[in-house]
Amino acid sequence: MNPLSTYKTVSANKATVNKRWFVVDADGQNLGRMATRIAFVLRGKNKPDFTPHVDCGDNVIVINAEKIQLSGNKMGTKEYLRHTGFPGGQRSTLAKNVKPAKLIEMAVKGMLPKNRLASRLFTNLYVYEGTEHPHEAQKPENLKFDI
Repeated sequence: MNPLSTYKTVSANKATVNKRWFVVDADGQNLGRMATRIAFVLRGKNKPDFTPHVDCGDNVIVINAEKIQLSGNKMGTKEYLRHTGFPGGQRSTLAKNVKPAKLIEMAVKGMLPKNRLASRLFTNLYVYEGTEHPHEAQKPENLKFDI
């Protein structure tokens, strides 16, 4: 018997996923670089039992959202576009006029897949301005970014 034939691929499911809680301090962080790392953890790609069609990611809490940085002069020049759905309904807003928590949420949401799973993954992100958050009972760990 071939010893390789005894191995089986184990796929995670909702019952077998081990979800953890992480806290990220946005103080002095670059928005894009931080958002990519958060999206990676929300998706669950940092785990050995990653399964593409299952919510196997962790919960992420972002604190100090008001201290986020954008490189260069993007805070005054970067535009966010949206559409109302009516003819001539395109609206634009500068990054400096958007709440910092919303900036982080939009950046992370844009890095998640464009399907129904992304909506479920996005509910695992919590963004707060200031250092206080109501998730102390979950005992979140600090998320260290390896640069």
